Amino acid sequence: MSTTVWIILAGAVATYLTRIGGHAVLSRFAAIPPRLEAALNAVPAAVLTAIVAPYAAFYGLAEAITIAVAIILALRLPPLAMLAICWALIFGLRQVM
Repeated sequence: MSTTVWIILAGAVATYLTRIGGHAVLSRFAAIPPRLEAALNAVPAAVLTAIVAPYAAFYGLAEAITIAVAIILALRLPPLAMLAICWALIFGLRQVM
C-alpha cells in the first residue's frame, strides 16, 4: 500500500480511538459535572476560532472583512445562506483587492 493510504488509515484509527476514549471517560460519570459540561460546550467555538483566526490575522484584509461579516450574518441567517453570501463576498473582495 502507498504511504497516503497508511496515513489515511492512521488518521481514521486515531479519530476512532479519541472518540471512543471520550465516550469511555464520560461514561464513568453518573452525571457530567457542570464545569466539565461548560468546558465541553466551549470546544466547538475554540476549534472554529483556531481554524479561522489565522486567516483573519495573516491572510489579508479581504479574509478579515469576510470573517467579520460571517460572524454578524451567523446571528441572523441560516448557515447555508451565510455561507453563500460570504463565499460571494470573499470572491468579490479578492478580485477587487
